[in-house]
Amino acid sequence: VTINTDQLEGSSYAYLEGLKPILEDYINEYNWTKEEFEEEERIGCQFQIVFTSGSSDFTFSAETVFQVQRPIYNTTSKTTTVLLSDNTWQFNYPEGKSLIHDELQFEPLTGFVDFYAYLMLGYDFDTFSKLGGSDYFSKAQNILNLAQTTSAIGWSRNNNNRRNRNTLVSDLVSSSYSPLREAYYQYHRLGLDQFVTKPEEARNQIFQALKTIQDVKRRSTSNYLYDIFFDAKSREIAAVFDEAKTELRLEVYNVLRETDQGHLSEYERLQN
Repeated sequence: VTINTDQLEGSSYAYLEGLKPILEDYINEYNWTKEEFEEEERIGCQFQIVFTSGSSDFTFSAETVFQVQRPIYNTTSKTTTVLLSDNTWQFNYPEGKSLIHDELQFEPLTGFVDFYAYLMLGYDFDTFSKLGGSDYFSKAQNILNLAQTTSAIGWSRNNNNRRNRNTLVSDLVSSSYSPLREAYYQYHRLGLDQFVTKPEEARNQIFQALKTIQDVKRRSTSNYLYDIFFDAKSREIAAVFDEAKTELRLEVYNVLRETDQGHLSEYERLQN
């Protein structure tokens, strides 16, 4: 966890620096899953919080960025599975407040952290087995449903911004996006994880995953989940195919040119 309070005025908020170890303990000491993880298998997560405003009753607004990584088999490298930002977090945090994990009662500070913890787990498990993250996405949806019975900011279905928590988790649990989630498995487990031992086969699996994403995106009404995928993966995809055969590089470029126009500059070299 990193915390930035530069936008807050006055010295009364100095105690917020202490939120870093408190949040780290809250996230790391709770058993979010019954699965057993070895030390080297643990999910790498960066949680960046930028406070944008604070009031005299200790109600704060913050913007956050989450980056989640997992190890790549047969290497010492890691891959970013998801890169997400959220600009509408509002919560109350007076000095000395305890953070308590409660699945039956919504609280804006811990509920937000719980929601994204389950999303991170869902994304991670999706990379190891087909639709493996479903239980965790459902837990995130339960938190969303609980939040919507309150007046907490950022959880409403009626948010004018389509890129909100409701759209995010609703899409993730929708069968319409199951092919995209299955592509996460193919990309990571069948592609990246065997890249060192079988590079040609790995590239082919990743290419097939990209073609699946291209196909399902054509039928989708929302680009949100696709943008999340390519925000995390664009540079990596370009690197994976950098030394591929010319014919494959051009095929990949043509798929990406349609599917991920936001990162075309990353893919230009695949044409050479």
